Amino acid sequence: MKQEFNDFNPEEDSPVAVTFQRADEKTENVLRPQYLEDFQGQAQLKENLSVFIKAARERGEALDHTFLIGPPGLGKTTLASIIANEMHSELRMTSAPALDKPKDLAGILTNVTENSIFFIDEIHRLKPALEEMLYIAMEDFEIDWVIGQGPSARTMRIPLPRFTLIGATTKAGSVSTPLSERFGITGHLEYYNDEELKKIVLRSADILSCRIDDEAASLLAHCSRGTPRIANRLLKRLRDFADVMKGGCIDTDIVRYGLDKLGIDSNGLEKQDRAILRTIIQFYQGGPVGADTLSISVGEAVETLEDFYEPYLIQQGYLKRTPRGRMVTRKAYDLLNIEYNGGSTDADQGLLF
Repeated sequence: MKQEFNDFNPEEDSPVAVTFQRADEKTENVLRPQYLEDFQGQAQLKENLSVFIKAARERGEALDHTFLIGPPGLGKTTLASIIANEMHSELRMTSAPALDKPKDLAGILTNVTENSIFFIDEIHRLKPALEEMLYIAMEDFEIDWVIGQGPSARTMRIPLPRFTLIGATTKAGSVSTPLSERFGITGHLEYYNDEELKKIVLRSADILSCRIDDEAASLLAHCSRGTPRIANRLLKRLRDFADVMKGGCIDTDIVRYGLDKLGIDSNGLEKQDRAILRTIIQFYQGGPVGADTLSISVGEAVETLEDFYEPYLIQQGYLKRTPRGRMVTRKAYDLLNIEYNGGSTDADQGLLF
């Protein structure tokens, strides 16, 4: 796709919202692992990436474009940093909402270096004009733009160094087929099990110089919704409780006390999770209820409801989606100590026509 860039200067017009940094200089989050061997969980994905990275390094080539898919907090950004470290490459990071105009993207692409890593988070939010520019950049390592206007306009094709685009998304279905098919490597990140999260908690506690016993680490892992980001966030808050109440040592009593103060139960459900289930039961007879109606009832945006709360509630068997909307299960009634009313019929769920 050709774009107009009158008086465009790649050096001057690069967007300030974009963060440029070398992978080995990344210090914004000390808890993030720097290499694949330190990255817990996602065993199959790690194994595949290690092979692809080693092969690309031995050939002296850029790694193929990589597409990372998964819920928030599972490590997509961390993996991008790890890939850059393993490839000994420069890392440039941005998010799709920060790229407003074609010249923003062109400013980055014309400044990438050979075999460097360019990471775009939330790539499903990329504007169509920018997405089309990426097609040529990913396949031919070139970009086109038009200089001038009217009869005097001329097209200039600018060659780019061979680079690796890493795109991350929580909504793979929102990424267009032409873009997703241009990624040579696709990785799906799954929720972590308790044992994997326990290892993450113990590693993070060691980095933070925080004492935590084995049983407390297991309990904390179980309440972390299968998500490392949540596990690390809870660990930091429990460290605060431990520093004030237990001389800095996190034991099971501190975990239970801290989680109770934070409104998190033994199943990892937060106050809002329980409010969602209770609302469906008390106001909508257990469902079905549409996402828009439910989001208004609980005071959350539809996107937050669908991306953060619903996946875990569905995974744990408290909620289900039907053609007519959301419905709670018998397990949700038991959780909230509400008498089960038998639920809706198949016709209510829209399963009979």
